[in-house]
Formats: sequence, structure tokens, C-alpha cells
Amino acid sequence: MTNSIGDRFQKETRYTRGKLPRGCLDREAKPSLYKEYKDKEKIVLPAPDLDPSLSLKNILKKRKSIRHFSSAALNLKQISYLTWASTGIRQKLRGYEFRTAPSAGALYPIETYLVANRIDKMEIGIYHYNIKIHQLELLKKGDFGDVTSKAALEQDMCSQAPVVFIWTAVFARSKWKYRERAFRYIYLDAGHIAENLALATTALDLGSCQIAALFDDEANQILDVDGENESVIYMSVVGHPI
Repeated sequence: MTNSIGDRFQKETRYTRGKLPRGCLDREAKPSLYKEYKDKEKIVLPAPDLDPSLSLKNILKKRKSIRHFSSAALNLKQISYLTWASTGIRQKLRGYEFRTAPSAGALYPIETYLVANRIDKMEIGIYHYNIKIHQLELLKKGDFGDVTSKAALEQDMCSQAPVVFIWTAVFARSKWKYRERAFRYIYLDAGHIAENLALATTALDLGSCQIAALFDDEANQILDVDGENESVIYMSVVGHPI
């Protein structure tokens, strides 16, 4: 099948010399790089000051997908480190905020949510990671492990793991500059963040497994995002390996 949706997308978003999209960017229409739930309860995270003892070489050799976890909970220090390492702000310089993962055009279309199943000193529920202030925002209280598993094509590890990271894309952030080509970059951006998380979990002697197989509408419903302007595109479970 050479005329499928995927094939047409790949073909129609190509860059060809002499035929690049033209036009001036509307600076006033640039979407915000940050999402914030101002009216939600905030969970203050400790500074991400854990110092993993493993070298990068050993982390790379040790990293693998883990699908089975013990009943041990994670703690706030671990969550702080994992959120920061995957997509947090590493430096502020001359009015710019540089993050731990690269992003095309520094537009950062990816938002991070957590399904907290077992995290010490945190209620079970759905949280949003407020990158700008390095805090979690409590969106919903309750056990969402089973519905997350069902949304991830019935993968039980989403209910067994202490936490599930869910990444969404706010498409307008990238489309503002890159138009239809933006979708290529959005999925690459999510991959950068997921790899950061995978390496960070390994550095803490934890395990992770990345999940791209999901029922889109069901996953979006968990977070109350519309699936059009913002949609779930990726997940990862994190916990203590058995």
C-alpha cells in the first residue's frame, strides 16, 4: 500500500530544495510554552538533587524494558528527579529557559501527566507536571490504574506500576512555526523525553517501559483533553523491578 495515510503524510510533508514554506511568523500569535492549572492543588517537589552513582556507559548497558514491578512505592525525591530529568528546566540564561530534552525550534509541544498509583506522600490520582515551577498539579483524585491499563491496550503494567507517565502534544506550539511538518517534530520530541526518562530510571535502579500502543480517545478522556488541540501520544510506566 503506497497510498496509505502514512505514506501520503511522509510524502506531503517532505522538504524540497527551493520549495520550502515561506512567510513571516506572527510573533504575537505564538502559543505559550507552558501549561498551568492555576486553580489546582499544588504538590511542591524537592530539588532534583539525587546523584546517581552509575556512569552513562553503565546506564546505557543496563537499560532495558521492565514490565513487572514490586509493590514498593516511589517517593517524592525520585519523582522530582524523573520529571526534571525527562523534561525539566536545567538552566535559565538571559531570559531563556533551557530544558533537559531538545525540542525543534525550542517550542516544547509535549506536556507531562502522571497517573500516581503508589507514591509516598501523594494521593492516588492524576497529576500534571508544571515545568515552569517544578511542581505537580492534582487534577483528579482516585484510582485510575485500571482505566489507564485498558486505554493502553489492556497492558496490566499500567495498573501495577507505581506511576505512569503520560505525554500529550499541544499541536499548535509546533504548527505555529512548522505547519504540517510539525507533526514529524512533535513525535521526535516525545521520543527525546521518553529516552531521558528511561535513562534516569535506570540511573536510580528503577525500571521503565515505554508504551505507544493506546486507544487514543480513552487515553484522552483520562486527562480530559480534547484529542484535537491536545492529545495523548506516548506513555511510560516506572517502578521497582522484581
